[in-house]
Amino acid sequence: MLPREITEKNEELMLCEYAFFSKDTKGREKSSEKCDLRTDFQRDRDRIIHCNSFRRLKHKTQVFLSPAGDHYRTRLTHTLEVAQIARTIARALRLNEDLTEAIALGHDLGHTPFGHAGERILNELSPNGFHHYEQSLRVVDYIEKDGKGLDLTYEVRDGILKHTNQIAQTREGYIVRLADVIAYINHDIDDSIRGNIITEDDIPKSITDVLGHTKSERITTLVKGVIDGGAENIGIKDEEVAKSYDSLHRFMFDSVYTNPKCKSEESKAQSMISELYKHFSAHIEKLPALYMNLAYQFGIDQAVCDYIAGMTDVYATQVFEDIFVPKGWQYFN
Repeated sequence: MLPREITEKNEELMLCEYAFFSKDTKGREKSSEKCDLRTDFQRDRDRIIHCNSFRRLKHKTQVFLSPAGDHYRTRLTHTLEVAQIARTIARALRLNEDLTEAIALGHDLGHTPFGHAGERILNELSPNGFHHYEQSLRVVDYIEKDGKGLDLTYEVRDGILKHTNQIAQTREGYIVRLADVIAYINHDIDDSIRGNIITEDDIPKSITDVLGHTKSERITTLVKGVIDGGAENIGIKDEEVAKSYDSLHRFMFDSVYTNPKCKSEESKAQSMISELYKHFSAHIEKLPALYMNLAYQFGIDQAVCDYIAGMTDVYATQVFEDIFVPKGWQYFN
């Protein structure tokens, strides 16, 4: 038997009845021969890890815009933490860990520069709206590999699209949705404490007494809560834990996500993206060739959103400066 076939056979022996088996995938839009070594979901994971959009996540904002320090999260470190949490849950519930990991690694590929501030302004500017989960699907379908796309399986694409506010068709996809929130709530607390936005003592005692008094304790409690709920209906079944989880979410929105100190630079970032959007919408010929081709296929607005969403924070700033900031006069002989 081939290594892939052995893995697929092992899935039947080891995974629970609610798992999605690799051999049952609805497949890819473009037919291709199976890999001898890897299952289809393992191939999807590898395609995501090796793509340009995944590497660019290291220079995209998570919560704090260009923080002064090396230890704050970026969109890439967030993605890795989501994948780790999601894999832990999938393994404990005997669900398909490879499918879970592939969805987790691809879920934020379409995020804009400057975090949700960039997403909000593009959503306001674009007649068709803009949402990062839809853009993540566009990245893997139409943008990566010079417009060829990554040609991922149906189940991974479904999980990427539905990781924010829809119910995925696999339990593995829904695990990623929960892991995403568990990860960002807790590492945003960590970054906020590091940035002197809040202290550990600011978190209400009614929450920490249930979830824990450290990042590790809280993540462990929430992950255990999901695992204890079982594989049939993914979720936190313990009412006290679920209530404290919701309260922690509200605390973070009130204390961090809407905190003026955290958001002091967001208006500048949004103004920058707005000017870039207007400029490229009026000068489509300035777009790189890939995005010119996308404009012919999907329209100018979509291509401009594709281009800006793919920028890192640093590159967006550089492009803005090149277009709008005057340069010193240079004398040429």
